[in-house]
Amino acid sequence: MLVLGIETSCDETACAVVQDTGDPARRIVSHSLFSQLREHAPYGGVVPEIASRAHIEHLDGLVAESLKAASLDLGDLDAVAATAGPGLIGGVMVGLMTAKTLAWAANKPLIAVNHLEGHALSVRLSDDVPFPYLLLLVSGGHCQFLSVEGVGQYRRLGTTIDDAAGEAFDKTAKLLGLGYPGGPAIERLARQGDATRFELPRPLWRKPGCDFSFSGLKTAVRLALESCGPNPSEQDKADLAASFQATVMAVILDRARHAIAMFDESHSARGKHFVVAGGVAANAKLREGLVALAEEYGMAFTAPPLRLCTDNGAMIAWAGLERFRLGMTDTLEAPARARWPLDATAAVKPFAGAKV
Repeated sequence: MLVLGIETSCDETACAVVQDTGDPARRIVSHSLFSQLREHAPYGGVVPEIASRAHIEHLDGLVAESLKAASLDLGDLDAVAATAGPGLIGGVMVGLMTAKTLAWAANKPLIAVNHLEGHALSVRLSDDVPFPYLLLLVSGGHCQFLSVEGVGQYRRLGTTIDDAAGEAFDKTAKLLGLGYPGGPAIERLARQGDATRFELPRPLWRKPGCDFSFSGLKTAVRLALESCGPNPSEQDKADLAASFQATVMAVILDRARHAIAMFDESHSARGKHFVVAGGVAANAKLREGLVALAEEYGMAFTAPPLRLCTDNGAMIAWAGLERFRLGMTDTLEAPARARWPLDATAAVKPFAGAKV
């Protein structure tokens, strides 16, 4: 079984072919990606119109490249999958319309994939993690805990009520003059800083549930930087980066304890997997803290390889393959969606971000 996957929800244009095999090392047949970091770096964040144009310019070539690298023709595929949301709607439309055209031309089934499901199932592409498992999805546009019960079966335990953790990293990096993307830059600078120098607020710290809030933390970082005077030193910036990173980690670990307790109510957490996915999962300090927390609760910590944590085509192709195996296909009328929660029954948060 071979499935082509297309990902265009934000600032990565990606395409991959995956196959159904018992060996995880052989499941990704080919993967092509164009990163738009250089295009967006001058603006300190993703510009939707620039992202959409880049998808249009590069996607056709990436599809051809992936098929050639896999030594396949379009007719050799069993299905075509694409991100249908949530995300920047212009980019989502580019990828989904391309997938619809390919599926129609080759008379193949279409699978419209929820981008969040791509992240949620990526650990099964790399590690064969069994259901159910507790997932922390933490990236630039998403920050939530999910109980992953099966393909298409998700129960949201908590989410951000304003900004995602990755967005907070990017905005903090911009304040410190570190450029985009902010996560790796903050992590590098934090190694030189004193995490105890600045006392920053911990939003929702020890409050019931496992929701997040990072908007106020960004404001606190700005005020702390202003307190250093008109020309903060490099050490000031390093200390603030370290304090910010430590605060985000403390908040996530506090929220994770609550999420584990909620997950345990339905499934004995002991022996189950605690999975983290998304771009922020690449942060070494956060991983270190989550590994220790999982061990404390008798859970197995698992995360996809770093290349599968950020947006990529393989996770979309794999989610499409998992759905295709169960007969879950879509018509060519499948809509592109800016918002598309995995758990449709979960209450909408009052200030949820566009991709939550």
